[in-house]
Amino acid sequence: MSKGTSNIKKLINPEKIPRHIAIIMDGNGRWAKKKFMPRTMGHRAGMTSLKKVVMAASELKIPILTVFAFSTENWKRPEEEVSYLMNLLVEYLNKELEELHQNNIKIQMLGNNQNLPNNCSLEIDKAIAKTANNKGMVFNIALNYGARDEILSAVKTLYGKIQTKEIMLEDINEKLFSSYLSTSGMVDPDLLIRTAGEKRISNFLLWQIAYSELWFTKVLWPDFTEGDLWKAIYDYQQRDRRFGGLSLK
Repeated sequence: MSKGTSNIKKLINPEKIPRHIAIIMDGNGRWAKKKFMPRTMGHRAGMTSLKKVVMAASELKIPILTVFAFSTENWKRPEEEVSYLMNLLVEYLNKELEELHQNNIKIQMLGNNQNLPNNCSLEIDKAIAKTANNKGMVFNIALNYGARDEILSAVKTLYGKIQTKEIMLEDINEKLFSSYLSTSGMVDPDLLIRTAGEKRISNFLLWQIAYSELWFTKVLWPDFTEGDLWKAIYDYQQRDRRFGGLSLK
């Protein structure tokens, strides 16, 4: 790590740490292609970056970190790649769970777990149960997640409750609607990071990122380091967040 990168960490204001950081981890396949490797090796290298970033975020006392691991659209990929990704997640949780637990990190999953392989579901349930009472950083893994599906599910649930008169139509507001999303009870992301140069949201936390600060980098996810996380946070701290109002500066 360069001296300049280390200096950026020193410039971060601990009083203005983002309460929730969301990351679209992109570029594993392109990283592998550049190195004439199979795409699977890019995903494996990406897991190494994930471990570094999770620990760096926890060290900075970020309250919530959410990463986009597998989208509802990713099922369109070759079956062999999908199977590898699922097994890689199982391997990651199996190897890292104890360290995550020792660092007081609470693991949660966002998304629909109905279509996941059995071994994947079991490992997820184990990780959630083991860390359920931890009070440190909440680490959300968005798996088989799609924001449109999430919103539609919330609408259907609310409609059912209106039909049974559990709630009235006039009761529905932003706060109530948010409570039916997978991030219920969590503050919305202050900062959204996307790697690999793409500038898309890709059906990720569409409701929750209404006022998130967006930070894009050309760095491919397997090359993303703690230093890149520090850069993103430092840049975030320089911004004037107005939420539709006037600047207070």
